[in-house]
This record gives sequence, C-alpha cells and structure tokens, in this order.
Amino acid sequence: MKITRMKITRMKMKKTESKTKREQKTGKKMNKNKTESVAGKVIKTRTLANGVRIITEKMPHVRSIALGIMVRTGAVDENEKNAGISHFVEHMMFKGTEKRGPYDIAGDIDKIGGQINAFTAKEMTCYYVKSVAKNYKKAADVLVDMIENSVFDSQEMNRERKVICEEIKMTKDSPDDLAHDTLIANMFKGGNLGNSIIGTASSLKRITRPIIKKYVSEHYTRDSIVVSVAGNFDEDDVCEYFEDKFGDLKASKEKYVEKKSVYEPFAKVRVKDINQTHLCMGTKGLKTLDDGFYSFQVLNNLLGGSMSSRLFQNIRERKGLAYSVYSSIGNFSNDGYFEIYAGVAHDKVREAVDGIREELKLLSEAPVSDEELQSSKEQLKASYVFSGENTTTRMMLNGKNYLLLDYVFTPEEVMDGYEGVTGESLDAVKGIVCDFGNYSASCVSGKRVNLKNIIG
Repeated sequence: MKITRMKITRMKMKKTESKTKREQKTGKKMNKNKTESVAGKVIKTRTLANGVRIITEKMPHVRSIALGIMVRTGAVDENEKNAGISHFVEHMMFKGTEKRGPYDIAGDIDKIGGQINAFTAKEMTCYYVKSVAKNYKKAADVLVDMIENSVFDSQEMNRERKVICEEIKMTKDSPDDLAHDTLIANMFKGGNLGNSIIGTASSLKRITRPIIKKYVSEHYTRDSIVVSVAGNFDEDDVCEYFEDKFGDLKASKEKYVEKKSVYEPFAKVRVKDINQTHLCMGTKGLKTLDDGFYSFQVLNNLLGGSMSSRLFQNIRERKGLAYSVYSSIGNFSNDGYFEIYAGVAHDKVREAVDGIREELKLLSEAPVSDEELQSSKEQLKASYVFSGENTTTRMMLNGKNYLLLDYVFTPEEVMDGYEGVTGESLDAVKGIVCDFGNYSASCVSGKRVNLKNIIG
C-alpha cells in the first residue's frame, strides 16, 4: 500500500461542463461503449448493466494481465475530523473479508504467482493485481471480494492504525517528502486539494469501525468505480465476469462539491536535525485538458526533467550547488501545479534560488532553440513508449483517465501532441513558469532560513 503524488501526466482532470477545444477537434470523448484502435492496439470502454464502467486495452504480444479497480474517492472527500480515512480504508481492505483472512488475501495471489497492491491519492483509490493471463479470474476474485466483503475488524483496525501512525512518522522523517507536502498543503490551503492523504495521529484515533463502514457505503458506489484491464485477454470474457459484480454496492455517490482555495504566494520553513536543506518552489500550473498542456510538459522537461535540462546543468553541473535538482508537473481534476526541487547545503540556499531565478529569466527572454525543443520532445515520446510497454502502466493510465476525466488519451494522440509542440506554443505557456513573483516556497533545513527574504 502506498500514497501517490499523482504525477502521472495524462490522466487527471474531471469532466468539464463544456467541451474544450481539443475535444471539439478530436471528438475523442468516450462516454459509453466505444473502441479506439491505434497501431494494432485496441482500447475499449463499456458501461456494464450494473453501472460499473470498464476500460480494456488488448496487448496480444504479452502473456500477462494487469487489472485495477479504481474508486473515485480520496483526500478531497474528507474533512478535518476524518482526515486520512480513504487511506485507512485502503489499508483495511487487505485485513480480511467474510471468506478470507489477511493471510489468505496475500496467499491466494501468491499461489498463482501474482502481485497485488493499492494506493491512495488526492482524488482516487486504486486496488490492482498483475498475473499471468490464464489466472486473471482468480486474481480478480480477490480484489472483488475485498471491495464487496471486507469486514473491517475492530482489532485489525487498532493494529493498522498503529501501522499508519508509523507511516506518518516515516513521511516526516523524509525531508524531501515533507517539503513537498508542505508546499502542496499550503498552495491549496482552504480547499479540498489541501487535505492530507495520510491524515494525522489525532484524526486516525477518531475513525471507528462504524465511521469506516458508513464512509465505504457512501463512497464505494457502482458509478464511482472504473475497472481497468491491460494485457492479453478476451475482452468479452472480462466484461462478462464483471457484469454481475458489485451488486450490493449503492448505485450512485452523492455529487462531489469542491471547495476551492485562493492561491497566494507564501514561504514556509521547517527546521529539523538534518545536514542538507530540501527546497521546493512552486506555482499554479495547467489543467490536463488545456490546449497548452503538451507544450507545458515539453517546457517542464527542458527546464528540469532530465540530466540535460537547464536546471540540472546550471545548478548541479556548473555551479555544484545540488546533487538533486529537477522540476515536475502535478495535476488534479481541475487544477494543477508546477514545482522545482533542489537539495542544497544550508549556506547555499540563496545561491540555488538565484540560479533558479536566473534560468527562469533566461527562459522568458530568449527563444528555445530548435535543437533543444526537438530533444525535449524526443525524450518525452521515448519515455511514453517505454512506459506503454508495461501492462500495469497502461492499465493505470487508461483507468485514471477514464475515472477522472471520462476521457481516453490514445497513444497516437499523445505522440501527436508532443510532436505538435512548437517554439510559438512554448512561448504561450512560458509565463506560467517564468513569473518568479508568483512562486511559493517551502524548505526543510537543519538551520533557520529566511526563505521569504531569499525568494522575495
């Protein structure tokens, strides 16, 4: 079980009220039963009679299958009193059902040589397995049993509560994670996206068995579930298997009403007994379905996405200020952020910030060369191809897209999107990352750092 920051890029936006320009141009919104065939691969979506949606991608060249049950519930559905309950539920799903004990859940997957795991994010929870193709029903049966029949035993809850409290301590002991979490929590402060995924020790104490059962009943509904499958399988057979599942779950979930935050730049410092300062700087980014998102990805990659990126070459290679420095993009249903991270010596924070400011200024003032643009595009296309050869990755991407967006990005569309990025389209999104005055910052350091003064 793990917590994810949801940095996978093409998957994260809730269905918008009106069609975007891209939807109008491509017509690739996939609502009911539809097939997208691309370069020998077939992606299909169906809405089963029970109301559960399913997305499948046939990959005939493999001998395995990856299957995920994705539920649209996460930290955004919580409040201060029950913070961390989605993540707590995810843990408890592995602690026994009406016919399987905790050992049996893992044991039944081990018997078929499979792998099972789960994760909780801001907007979703996912349970998934991977097995050889012929054993997929045995693997799927374990997941379905967990969703339908988990008992949420009180003694198991008490034990798992302690485990999660140790997980909280572990996160706090990881300074880079702590700096990131502090940045995101404050960037979206006052809104649902600012909610902690893991919760706190005090909020976990308030979560009892009746509270968990009520939460599962209200949020684990058939219309909030997407089944995603990728690998070598018979699509009709898979759909038939899930046709009569989840019948005891409620049909629909109460409509989610997002509480939005109002962004204002800030600086936050945490002092811990560590030998390095972990610095995170960030600003608001783009929605996944915005027309400029491919350009935004290319811009992020050339700025801080690889060893040849500008930040890496300047901050690490030329100035020697950091071992690790990079930029990244994060996306949620209707919001996003851009982040820069650097791990530097305590007395080098100002130099590192000045170096970052220098690169942003250069990026804003000078056009990106054709060579640098093409290199960044090729890196992203290659990375996408490599990830697409993994059944679990394909299952994840397809399922998250369909769950959070009701939209499926085909491999062809993604590759065309990267290829279509131009110098002019980069210029159109530069303002988002180059406006240094709109940046927030957080750091975890062994010394008190006047971060507000440094970035101001």
